[in-house]
Amino acid sequence: MIRFMLRFIGLIGLALAFILLVYDGANWIENKITRPTTIEWVWNQTYSKAPQDVLKPLVAPLGNWLWDPVLQYFLAAPASLVLAILAALMMLLGRKKKPLIGYGRDR
Repeated sequence: MIRFMLRFIGLIGLALAFILLVYDGANWIENKITRPTTIEWVWNQTYSKAPQDVLKPLVAPLGNWLWDPVLQYFLAAPASLVLAILAALMMLLGRKKKPLIGYGRDR
């Protein structure tokens, strides 16, 4: 059941990544600007608070090095690429086991 859920969530994630990629392509055709949709933009459209207001207090006890180079780079990443990578990882975790060749399963 867990494998099914991982594959299902991965498939939904790949579909959303494709939708974001088509959205970026439509913006590129319309505006002649190649600027991908970032995770920060998706966050701002989804939630009322900015990611800096929510995430910075959470990672402040761990150190500033985590906020400045790591999370800033992550928030500036293209949302379709990050979503596709996470969905592919979920689908890999949920894949079926390969059958053993030459061995019985009952041993």
